[in-house]
Amino acid sequence: MPARSARRLLPLAALVAATGLVLSACATPASQSGGDADAELVWSIEGANLSAGHMDPQISQLDVSGMVQRAVLDSLVFQEDDGSFSPWLATKWEVSPDSTEYTFTLRDDVTFHDGEPFDAAAVKANFDRIVDPETASAQAASMLGAAFYKGTEVVDDDTVKVSFTQPYAPFLQAASTPQLGFYSPAVLAESADQLKAGGPDITVGTGPFELTEYTPDQEIVYTRNDDYAWGPHGEKAPKFETLRVEIQPEASVRTGVVESGESDLASNIPPNLAKDLGDGITVDSVEYPGLPYSLYLNEKYGVFADEKVRQAFARGIDIDAAVDEIFFDQFPRAWSILGSTTPGYDASLEDSWPFDQDEANRLLDEAGWTERNADGIRTKDGKPLSVRWIAYTPVPDDRAALANAIQSDLKEIGFDVAREVLEPGAYNEQYGPKTFDLTDWGFSGVDPDLLRNHLHTDGFQNASQVNDPEIDELLEQAVATSDQSERDELYTQLQEWNAEYTAIVPLYSPSAITAVGERVEGLDYDLYGRPLFYDVTVG
Repeated sequence: MPARSARRLLPLAALVAATGLVLSACATPASQSGGDADAELVWSIEGANLSAGHMDPQISQLDVSGMVQRAVLDSLVFQEDDGSFSPWLATKWEVSPDSTEYTFTLRDDVTFHDGEPFDAAAVKANFDRIVDPETASAQAASMLGAAFYKGTEVVDDDTVKVSFTQPYAPFLQAASTPQLGFYSPAVLAESADQLKAGGPDITVGTGPFELTEYTPDQEIVYTRNDDYAWGPHGEKAPKFETLRVEIQPEASVRTGVVESGESDLASNIPPNLAKDLGDGITVDSVEYPGLPYSLYLNEKYGVFADEKVRQAFARGIDIDAAVDEIFFDQFPRAWSILGSTTPGYDASLEDSWPFDQDEANRLLDEAGWTERNADGIRTKDGKPLSVRWIAYTPVPDDRAALANAIQSDLKEIGFDVAREVLEPGAYNEQYGPKTFDLTDWGFSGVDPDLLRNHLHTDGFQNASQVNDPEIDELLEQAVATSDQSERDELYTQLQEWNAEYTAIVPLYSPSAITAVGERVEGLDYDLYGRPLFYDVTVG
């Protein structure tokens, strides 16, 4: 595969040099000879919520679902480091002049793990399943255009046409992801209701590995697909036999097993632990594109209905100090609702809304929160300036520390923030009806159309409950134009609008940090920082 650019993939040692942190030198890989074809590679991941119905990327919104199931699910096209697209399961494609029709010519030599052929009918079965309301897909259905999806037509066995009711510019990017990867038609016909739970003979794709064992909350075992010969750059069957994915939610456990050699690589390592890894461990960091880790202020529920209160909230947090201290200067402070590695990022917003307690206090005074109670919390008409923040478990220690810093900063200006860490079921009970003041997450994605999910009136991730026809129009124009300069301008307007309106408060742009043991050679990453194993050898 092409070499990664320095902007996207840097050893952690290079990233921390400016802060004085020192990473132990990396040992020379043990094997240069192609590795052991019978070897097992052990991969430690967080994966805490996979067992809660998140084994199917066509339904799940969790990054980890696509990360692990990429081993099984191939895509029509592959997105390169420079953003361009290369053939994969499709050998070529044509886009109609108005970007409403995408016609793909498919490989004729691809089979699913169960022996079913990959053909145009399989593409149609998967895409129609994703948009079927009974599937209850959110992210993948949105990526497939949702209401814009007109249908998929089987032209012949090796030709398929995907049509939309309006121009849909982000489709090729969506078609490169595991969310729009392909299951065996036999599985879709017989066991589609079991894909959320996943498992052998259920999670069946065309990928380089076959899922052969699954113990929820413990491990997933993938075994080499010896017939594989259709990788995105011509890769054939993997050079090692078994990919064992160990589910270990505690970051300290993941770092411990990769240091001890019990695991060959570990994902989602926090910066405070990555800096202390020992000799023989390579640490790679890839900044996520998409929407930075952010706070979503629910303007339809409580005090955040007042724009001045939202603006004061954002100005009252010393984001720079908290992010630098907690993340060891590894993750850049975010200024926009698009991360700096995302196409369309508006760099002019940098330094445009710095920490300013005086300004925050002025805004709250103007909003009428002029009195204080015995605890120093501002009041208005006898009611305290208090908001409730719901968070989705598990919460890493660094994000818990960041939340504490935010609560402390806001208390200084008389703003009380009560935080509740909830199990998935309890969280969804409040998220559905939007009975909260704020919540938090980051969302990775290469195409800025992801903002449509978060800011459009009908967006499935519109936690802020934005309802603005002008914003809807900007989002709808952006998704419908294929001219990149026009799209960039529309997304610039959206970013500048949010910087003033403050529906979302971006905090920092995280990176995917992966610790790699010395037995592993040839590991690569996609644009999201997720490991790719096509060229990996195990010494």
